[in-house]
Amino acid sequence: MKPFFILLIVFALCLGLTAIASEMKVNLSGKIAMSVMLLFTSIGHFKFTRGMTMMMPGWIPAKKEMVLITGIVEILAAIGILVPSASRMTGILLIIFFVLILPTNISAAVRHVNYEKADYSGKGTEYLWFRVPFQLLLIGWIYFFIIR
Repeated sequence: MKPFFILLIVFALCLGLTAIASEMKVNLSGKIAMSVMLLFTSIGHFKFTRGMTMMMPGWIPAKKEMVLITGIVEILAAIGILVPSASRMTGILLIIFFVLILPTNISAAVRHVNYEKADYSGKGTEYLWFRVPFQLLLIGWIYFFIIR
């Protein structure tokens, strides 16, 4: 839920700041908001590594390494969407990334994983009522502000 609020708050702030500076820059604001949200979520990969490894389905190998690598991927994507020559390709790869991580989020919800506490006290499948639409929102956001 925190990433959702960060995305919206940073977007609103950027819209306001660009409007004050010259003219409202909607696409730039959308890119910056996604970039900040990705940087925020990447922190979790390093701060909550143990809990995030618990989120992964059993068939995924090298869980700890995968958590750290995906954290790095999020940092690189946060940078890439702000580089004009790399923005579109980064957006396409981010959509693929968000589709690929959805099974991990589903697995974690089914098993009640609380990644911050690294235990099984999570909300369970009710979390998916937020997570799946949020994942779709992120994909739409990327398409609208970055790819098109």
